[in-house]
Amino acid sequence: MERLLPTRLPFAAPSRLVLLACAALAAGCAAAPVVPPPQPRAPAVTYEQKLGWILRLEDHRVLRDAGAPAQAAGVAALPVADLVALLADADPRVRRRAAQAIGRVGLKAGARPLEAALAADTEPEVRQMAAFSLGLLRDPTAAPALRSALGDEMPIVQGRAAEALGLLGDAASAELIAGLVAHIVASGEVAAIAPDDVEETHAPAVEAFRLGVLALGRLKRYEALASAVLDQQSLPRVRWWPVAAAFQRVEDRRAAYVLTAFARGESHVGRAFAARGLGALKDPAAVETLVPLVRDWERDTRAAVAAVRALGAIGDRTAGPVLIELLRAKGLDPQLRLEVIGALASTRAAGAFDVLLPLAQDPVAAVRAAALAGLRAVDPLSYTVMLSGLDPDPDWRVRSAIASSLATLERDAAEPRLIAMLKDADLRVVPAVLSALVTIKAERLGPVLREWLAHPDVAIRSAAASGIGELKPAGGDRDLIDAFRAAGRDDAYGARAAALDALAKYGPEVARPVLREALVDSDWAVRVRAAALLALIDPSADPAAAIRPAPTGRERSFYDESELIVPTVSPRVYLDTSRGRIEIELAVVDAPLTCRTFMTLARKGFYDGLRWHRVVPGFVVQAGDPRGDGEGGPGFTIRDEINQLPFVRGTLGLALEWADTGGSQFFLTHSPQPHLDGRYTVFGRIVRGLDVLDRLERDDVILRVLVWDGKTMSGTGAEDRRQKREDRRESP
Repeated sequence: MERLLPTRLPFAAPSRLVLLACAALAAGCAAAPVVPPPQPRAPAVTYEQKLGWILRLEDHRVLRDAGAPAQAAGVAALPVADLVALLADADPRVRRRAAQAIGRVGLKAGARPLEAALAADTEPEVRQMAAFSLGLLRDPTAAPALRSALGDEMPIVQGRAAEALGLLGDAASAELIAGLVAHIVASGEVAAIAPDDVEETHAPAVEAFRLGVLALGRLKRYEALASAVLDQQSLPRVRWWPVAAAFQRVEDRRAAYVLTAFARGESHVGRAFAARGLGALKDPAAVETLVPLVRDWERDTRAAVAAVRALGAIGDRTAGPVLIELLRAKGLDPQLRLEVIGALASTRAAGAFDVLLPLAQDPVAAVRAAALAGLRAVDPLSYTVMLSGLDPDPDWRVRSAIASSLATLERDAAEPRLIAMLKDADLRVVPAVLSALVTIKAERLGPVLREWLAHPDVAIRSAAASGIGELKPAGGDRDLIDAFRAAGRDDAYGARAAALDALAKYGPEVARPVLREALVDSDWAVRVRAAALLALIDPSADPAAAIRPAPTGRERSFYDESELIVPTVSPRVYLDTSRGRIEIELAVVDAPLTCRTFMTLARKGFYDGLRWHRVVPGFVVQAGDPRGDGEGGPGFTIRDEINQLPFVRGTLGLALEWADTGGSQFFLTHSPQPHLDGRYTVFGRIVRGLDVLDRLERDDVILRVLVWDGKTMSGTGAEDRRQKREDRRESP
């Protein structure tokens, strides 16, 4: 704390003292001059306090505290937490963190201060973060400032500006970004990068190249991308996988040539992106390129998965024989097998029904579900006949898949079966049944949906609300309003949000009052949804201020904890699964609140015994849902902490339904997924156990999660294990 010192005259001024004394004697009884009292100074604010302010404002989704408390006369005013003010702090670390927080808060009022920092801050780290945060704000008026930043003296600032323009969807900037990328290519700084390099960080110019190339792909500008990275033979000058990822996203038939080159190239990651891109083009000519990748599945399974999926997207019958051949191969990767089943059904190749039919009795539930869906796609009539002689499947997910498949059949054939399935013993089947009944427009469905709208299960109520919104039966709007208010007792947000979505379909006059009511919901996720819906039905509305500050239930002192604002250790978590252990280093600096939530749940044993409910080969594995159907969570939501860490192989991310709906569900990436960058929170990475990640299958179990904070190991059973170690040490 800075101490206030008494006012003193200058030390070396004897002549001035004499003159003052003489003047006083000559004045006789004249009054002595009045010396004003010292003015109070505001208390100094420490670096740690500023970081605590930033974290709190960010979590509350506001730029500034609503106001300072009234001060007594003569008492120094307390400083007010203000992100814009902190953007001008003397410490560049504070300015950088404030810039990041402004982007996360998401208010467009933060755009102009960020533009000023981007243009004038002396520190490149602050400027590049300002550019990144402008991208998070999605404010198109920031495009001119970001275009200017493409000419910044520092490559990383240029790259972040390009990334932000891509996030804004500013196609007019494509040529400028292409010029930046071409300049880096010509410099030779990316020439030595290995084709499969998936490191999180690179030299500034290399990182700028990656960000620029991916931005061009996001903008879907083939000409600009081609001018920057292709030679005169239309072949890539740089064989690094981000180039393949960019061409995969442009969805332009002219990209087929370069994608084919990557599909036949040396980059494993590049081959997978190339296959994905060829599938998106849906050109039967690509089958010839994709088939070798499929047959090479033992050497490169991820590329084979992408190729199989691409063959399914193209749907050409000529791919049928190779898919049937692969399905019969011994030792086929289980996840690849599921992909082959789906792709074969899409081709509707000769003999596909006969090949898929035995798989409907496979011991693996996921295979049965995929086979049944495939049989329905190949021959709906034969599928209907087959179902009539099929006993109810013992696994609820297969029964749910059957319900979904019935939605594609004629109403007369599907409706009786679906009505009977509403009595399923496992309530997790009912949402799929209700959705299917809505799709086929079953008769007299309104009363059925109203009945389920009052069910205790949140997912069922959500499905019923969605159905009422689709069909809009008379009086359904009143039912939805009642359902929304009744759902205020829920810990989860799903039923309230679904009721709002459905109500909006009844029109602005009906929905507007309830949407305004929802702007102060107890869950921030519902407020965000209500604000988005209100903006759609009433473009003149500006609900951004009405929903803030976000409710968090946290005391102010929480944000001052040193482990959150100035962590000294990168904690490790150990996921002990039925396939082995995965060790993860948490990104506590980049996502402190997400990491804190994850560690707290892990220490309580929340994840112990949960299953990996979602496995998408070549993409992600996902867990953290106590329901097992993707609809469950911890009973609360947390705010996103979007950061600059990229989604590469083994990245830990927070699952979302829409912005700020994170909770307990998390995912791990099998391979780079740049389309997730800037959209989902990265909060860790695998440091050991990538082979375990590759072996995980749907329904594999998380046995327990242990947390190492640099001092102690914690989690369910950790204390018992510590005691056993101590006992072993003491035993003779």
